[in-house]
Amino acid sequence: MKNCVAIILTFLACSLSLMATPKFVLSCSPENDLYRVLKKSGVKCVRTDSPEAAIAKAGDNSAVLILAKDYPSRPTTIQKQTLELAEKKRLHLFIEFAESLPDIEQLSTEARGVTWERGIVSSDAFGSKLPAQSILALHDCRFLPVKAGKPWIVIGRVAGFDRAVYGIPENAFPILFEIPERRMIIATTKLSDFVTARYAPTEHWTIIWEKLLAQLSGDDTIRLKSSPTVAPTYAATEKLPRDFEKRAFNAAANWIHNSRLLVPAERTNEIHSALATNGEIAPLPAETTKNGDGSHGILEGYASGILPSGDQQQRLPLRADCNLESAAVLAFDHLLTRDKRSAAVAENLVDFVYFNSGMCAGPRADARHGAYGLIGWGDISPAWLVANYGDDNARSILGTIVAAAALKNEKWDTVIARALLANFRVTGKYGFQGDRIDNPALANGWKQFFNAETINYSPHFESGLWACNLWAYRATGYEPFLNRATNAIAMTMKVYPSGWRWQNNLERARMLLCLAWLVRVQDTAQHREWLMAVANDLLKQQESNGALRDWIEGTGGGHYQIPQSNEAYGTAETPLIQENGDPASDQLYITGFALLGLREAVGATGDKKLKQAEDKLAEFLCRIQVRSSKPYLNGWWFRAFDDRRWEYWASSADMGWGAWSLEAGWAQAWTAVTLGLREKKTTLWDFTKTVEIQQEFESLKPTMLTEN
Repeated sequence: MKNCVAIILTFLACSLSLMATPKFVLSCSPENDLYRVLKKSGVKCVRTDSPEAAIAKAGDNSAVLILAKDYPSRPTTIQKQTLELAEKKRLHLFIEFAESLPDIEQLSTEARGVTWERGIVSSDAFGSKLPAQSILALHDCRFLPVKAGKPWIVIGRVAGFDRAVYGIPENAFPILFEIPERRMIIATTKLSDFVTARYAPTEHWTIIWEKLLAQLSGDDTIRLKSSPTVAPTYAATEKLPRDFEKRAFNAAANWIHNSRLLVPAERTNEIHSALATNGEIAPLPAETTKNGDGSHGILEGYASGILPSGDQQQRLPLRADCNLESAAVLAFDHLLTRDKRSAAVAENLVDFVYFNSGMCAGPRADARHGAYGLIGWGDISPAWLVANYGDDNARSILGTIVAAAALKNEKWDTVIARALLANFRVTGKYGFQGDRIDNPALANGWKQFFNAETINYSPHFESGLWACNLWAYRATGYEPFLNRATNAIAMTMKVYPSGWRWQNNLERARMLLCLAWLVRVQDTAQHREWLMAVANDLLKQQESNGALRDWIEGTGGGHYQIPQSNEAYGTAETPLIQENGDPASDQLYITGFALLGLREAVGATGDKKLKQAEDKLAEFLCRIQVRSSKPYLNGWWFRAFDDRRWEYWASSADMGWGAWSLEAGWAQAWTAVTLGLREKKTTLWDFTKTVEIQQEFESLKPTMLTEN
């Protein structure tokens, strides 16, 4: 009997000893993502503060992970005697961002940064779920350049949506590799803060870490549980609350207030100094920075790049369109919620553009100059202040009209009429303005543009002004507004789709608004046919989940091109897809404009199919709205979304506005405005009927349409 008890006690002691033995010993900070994920996932591990302590604590033949504590400022240092002890104990090591390791040819002691480089899986180590040539985002990582024979992951400039379509570049550097004879896996950068640094795609990093842990421990049953710090508001099939659209609109309005983009007085000198030298990027200001009230404008948004902290940098340009489109959202917020702060900020933003900035000053305020009445691309920066983009003017005008209607404010009637006339008189005889006209070209007056035979089959650049001219015709009865708009629309539809510049869903989405308003003004069979043709072609790319995917004929055109080589990645403005079929939707250039266009098309035609498409798209956009504990991200829309992975992912090749960019205007703002229109059960056409500019137009017309 005593022997039985002794055996049982011995067995229990051994079992408890085994249970207490950690599967992994880590050298890292308490905040390290991998350490936290292991604990959350129920994986037995213990943390130490140094490589020496980790090696000393580990049992023979066990796994030790030496993670970078001082990244990116200082590489990990491991003493020679510590590595000798690890060899003696036959430990399985994972070491990241370390210098001077044995048997590794280090090409430089200086860590290198990345700009356009991405990770590429370069072996079959991860199996079929993560095959070779899969692309990974290691945002803003710093790595130590080394040579390695058969790396698992490399980093280099690579084109593709999620696979290296042109192969792995020859000058790629190893990021992750194995030294089997030393039982070591080496990472030349920090991989363990994959959650905080928002490495993507999320599922791929789970696969990578599960493989690494299995390789170190021999246990391939480990499953990790982690959640991204920035995610869609709702899952793809999650049941939605009844008021989900109202919540989405409220979150969008709050984002503008919390974005840290509204410029406070104390930041104006810093921002203006940077803009004066054509600077465009600035660090995220501290949380304690006071919010502006709109009097000094709102910055453009957030750049796509993600720092190791998971934060993003601000895009500094003080753009007219972003200011006025943000104003439209906040004005609508006041209409829906009676929020006085939103009303005040909206009014200040509109006043800033027209009365308190350089965007409507100088030549644009001189009635003798051809630029009189136009709205500048941006303030302060010489490269922005000189330019007049017709499309930016159109969206600025529409944003002002929405703000005026929502706030019931008549003080902008004159600037609306003036901007409409200013753009009309630099629109050519066929109804096209061209992409851009700079101020110096207008020094000799406007008639050369008014009489020009300009043809520009680009709805992206032209269709917004056609919509404005149709609205202006309704407001004033001035026939030339109608005639030039209808002529240009007719010419553009005659060459549809092969004659359009890009022949993509961006242009179809933009075209819907003017076609819908043309039906409002002239409801003919042909005009309805044009509207339905463009809408139906656009909706061929709408998925059952509501996503409206990007689609392009060929490789694009002009400055908007799909990269045709690895070297071309990051050198131009680009779509989010590498090829048709990539499951990406574009919230900067497409979906918000499509939602508004469908709203107006339904208002003009009552078509049930279009209404269903509108509802599906609205639901999709509410689902993918950004949810984050960071208020400056929470409530808006990133440019890119992958509806197959259900996360923010795409080919981020655009040199200025990549996958994770947030714009304070453009389609993101019109998404919010359209949600407001849906909440009020109205359309943009009907809602803005109250804005009256007839008197102001008649007062301005004699001087603005007569050469001085």
